[in-house]
Amino acid sequence: MDFDDFYREHYSLVRRAMLLTFRDPSLADDVTQEAFYKALRRWTKVSQLDRPDAWTMVVALNDGRDSARRRRRHEAKARLLSPRGTTGSAEQDVADRMFVAELLESVTDRQREVLVLRYMTQMTVPEIARVLHCAEGTVKSTLHSALQKASQLAKGPEYVDD
Repeated sequence: MDFDDFYREHYSLVRRAMLLTFRDPSLADDVTQEAFYKALRRWTKVSQLDRPDAWTMVVALNDGRDSARRRRRHEAKARLLSPRGTTGSAEQDVADRMFVAELLESVTDRQREVLVLRYMTQMTVPEIARVLHCAEGTVKSTLHSALQKASQLAKGPEYVDD
């Protein structure tokens, strides 16, 4: 079977499975397309498998799990650092803004820069590294330290390490 026939025969099944698994049409499309792209890149080996469709399904599931996990982590971190907006009460909005201000005052200048660039301007780690003229690993470790500080602040003053 050539790849075009394989694609026509199995694409809709894999996409439906991803849609049912992740309940997100955009994510289902992305991981299905990525899985078939990976299958195409490795078609000489994948086509020799007993079930290339199963291999493609596993690749799509793994990519979907990774994407969903990254999204959940990002959303959890973003909730720590950004005010709720108009969905909460006015008092909660003020408390959220005060928390963010307190957090930004409690971290180092570099941590503050990284937090603002990552969560307020939505820059990626490589983009932040280019802007700050440092290694991506430095950005990641700085971001991690700042988020630990945010987590400690959210738990209360008895958890803050000075």
